[in-house]
Amino acid sequence: MVTLLGSGFVTSLAIFAFTLVGALPLGIPIALMRMSRVVPVRLVARAYISIMRGTPLMLQMFAVYFAPYHLFGIQLSPDSKWQACLVAFILNYAGYFAEIYRSGIQSIPQGQYEAAEVLGYSRTQTFMRIILPQVAKRIMPALGNEVITLVKDTSLAFSIGVAEMFSTAKALVAAQRTMIPFGIAAAIYWAFNFLVEVAVGRIEKKMDYYRD
Repeated sequence: MVTLLGSGFVTSLAIFAFTLVGALPLGIPIALMRMSRVVPVRLVARAYISIMRGTPLMLQMFAVYFAPYHLFGIQLSPDSKWQACLVAFILNYAGYFAEIYRSGIQSIPQGQYEAAEVLGYSRTQTFMRIILPQVAKRIMPALGNEVITLVKDTSLAFSIGVAEMFSTAKALVAAQRTMIPFGIAAAIYWAFNFLVEVAVGRIEKKMDYYRD
């Protein structure tokens, strides 16, 4: 039982890791588009964020997996479920991260940009050396909450047949007629989220020297 759940957790962990690697950087250009002065660009980003946050992640996975066949007649293989799962997770969480980035960037007083310009900093230097460190500190609590939510959301991958930990626990419960697999899975989710909380807390402490 534990071995099977451990194998499922490895899959959940892979979904978690690949989503962070893809969604964290993708959220940056989306956030910048959302703040663009070019109206069409801003509207596209706003629509994207609205769709990603306003529709269920499970439905988005169905769309990514089944859309190629219904729209273009492309039949995906069973192995494509994994890729479809990752694409849906990355696109979904990029929308959430983009809004977190935007809120952090817009929370910086305009006076800091003006002071940096007076001191001769370029726009890139201003953003990288002055704005970004402060933004990183301000968004860390919200970012941490989303990362914790992501850990739990990996259980939704079962909806398109990806054998992560929850689906493994569900199969074990059906086969053995005991709730113990669910209890073990819950403990593993909690333990991993606890480690995430500790890691985020340490990162926040290291950023304490960026005082407002």
